[in-house]
Amino acid sequence: MVLTRSPLRISLGGGGTDLPSYYRNHGGFLISAAIDKYVFVSVTRPFTPGILLKYSRLENVQKIADVQHPIIRECLALMNDDQPQIEITTLADIPAGTGLGSSGSFTTALLKALHAHERLFLHPDELARLACHVEIERLKEPIGKQDQYIAAFGGITCFTFYPDESVEAVPLKLGPGALLDLEDNLLLFFTGQHRSASSILKDQDVRTKESDSDMISNLHHIKELAVRSKRALEEGKCAEFGELMHEHWESKKKRSGGITNRSIDEWYELGRSNGAIGGKVVGAGGGGFLLFYARDRGRLRKAMVGAGLEELRFRFDFEGTKVLLS
Repeated sequence: MVLTRSPLRISLGGGGTDLPSYYRNHGGFLISAAIDKYVFVSVTRPFTPGILLKYSRLENVQKIADVQHPIIRECLALMNDDQPQIEITTLADIPAGTGLGSSGSFTTALLKALHAHERLFLHPDELARLACHVEIERLKEPIGKQDQYIAAFGGITCFTFYPDESVEAVPLKLGPGALLDLEDNLLLFFTGQHRSASSILKDQDVRTKESDSDMISNLHHIKELAVRSKRALEEGKCAEFGELMHEHWESKKKRSGGITNRSIDEWYELGRSNGAIGGKVVGAGGGGFLLFYARDRGRLRKAMVGAGLEELRFRFDFEGTKVLLS
């Protein structure tokens, strides 16, 4: 049996500039951080022929074409085995649809497990590119490349997305004090609302392809904020980063009507009034987790829990997608 795990992530700036509709013309840049919440995938060879899948559903089929789970079907098709005899089981610390990049994490974990099962090694860059190929090219999802790349590489990483499809991954140069500051003062709270990232990102994708001036200008500004956030963090100015998070959120809300709602706006203002310098909804928006940078985390926790939100405590993951057992 092979067992792999892949980290979920939080975006620290520049999200949205990783969509092909934007970076192919303008280049993209973002900062993303892997966290110690994971998607797990196990792959084994059962005694009976066929494909046995155990996730939120149970599938038992004979042919790859009959697999209902789209990501599993396309990943299996890449392995060039017309009649696989395989059992795949998946588990996750956090449910899908909560803005932490679970789809990209699942795809990287599955590809890592399938290749490890065949005694094949994948470099993080190769793993990320293959995962993007599955989700963006084969499945035509209107999504970006952030989730696959941060899941594969781990850490707190700056990604530059070039028009020629190449991607540069450079670890954020954080001092030990700044790293501890981020782990202590970045707080995640679950809104209780699930949503599909694809529906929100599709609007951005279509408008960007149509060269909508408001959308392009918004994404230019988001990219600029990511560059400023990188500078602030590497200089140890974490409070300044918190202020940039607020500016980022105010700009992001203008991108699409589905990014926020009345409840999210009320929780965000409650956080800002109770110890948070800045924050945002993690992921495409519309639900999932609220991420805050706090100057008074005790006061912020009390206010958010009092409003009915549950905190998800986390640390950063610096290992990326890895094989735990083979």
